[in-house]
Amino acid sequence: MSGPGLLPSGSLAGLVRVIDAGARTTLQDLGRPGHAHLGIPASGAADIPAATLANRLVGNAEGAPVLETTLRGPELRFDAPVTVAVTGAEVEVTVDGRPAAMHAPFRVRSGSLVRIGQATRGLRSYVAVRGGFDAPLTLGSASHDELTGLGPAPLKPGDRIDLGSHALDAPTVDVAPVAPILSSPVLHVVPGPRDDWFAPDALTTLLGVAYTVSDQVNRIGARLRGPQLQRRTDDELRSEGIARGSIQVPPSGWPILLLADHPTTGGYPVIAVVSEADLPAAAQLRPGDIVRFRLRRPPAAEPRSEDFA
Repeated sequence: MSGPGLLPSGSLAGLVRVIDAGARTTLQDLGRPGHAHLGIPASGAADIPAATLANRLVGNAEGAPVLETTLRGPELRFDAPVTVAVTGAEVEVTVDGRPAAMHAPFRVRSGSLVRIGQATRGLRSYVAVRGGFDAPLTLGSASHDELTGLGPAPLKPGDRIDLGSHALDAPTVDVAPVAPILSSPVLHVVPGPRDDWFAPDALTTLLGVAYTVSDQVNRIGARLRGPQLQRRTDDELRSEGIARGSIQVPPSGWPILLLADHPTTGGYPVIAVVSEADLPAAAQLRPGDIVRFRLRRPPAAEPRSEDFA
């Protein structure tokens, strides 16, 4: 076998042949939530809205497996005609050397070569094909988990991937407008749960300055560079549960923003957690990007009946 969930190189059932795997390309779906007590993260697509949009554009169920690329995408040879869509980080997409649009479905002929180029903004793109990709499920998911190694291995040249059976009604959308990916996003956070472990000005520092994304970025997390966040105590924190979007601070004082494949427990104090709505932007951070944090505003209060009396 050429890899977990992938067909032998001699199989005639393969839909896609991997000519070039790109920098790091993995199969992802909506993940395997519910296993944190076993030390297994939910995993799944790092930028869930981009992944589900790709599936909708080709007429798949939103949870169908897609390819998640990292910085530079793969070159794929298609052995059958199929509809394809690419979303997420901005990349050049070509079919047999001719440009194809992002955020829109396009038809690929049998034998065509699809190339996903270098990301010019953002980090992760998503490639969906009508029917999805066929892969065995581990704990209900086809996602590759970088932390535990669960799920199909990252793609490599020579792999073949079969077509899945996740197609719904034929797609009718020509193009989906999407907001541009920012290279200096503002991520909204909720303080805590361990902000009391830090010096009084640490949270003010986190919220008041810009941090730079270091070159240490993967699906587990992104290390940030900027002012160090000083602790109030040198005590060791007992290991406790952590969530996607947590901002952990190790003894170095430089924060780590945890992403899709984060460990389910940790011993570094968490000073704040990124709001769920901003997790897709966090997933698209690339080395050199600038990120700022702001407090999340509380939801507007529901109007009371006496307000209209």
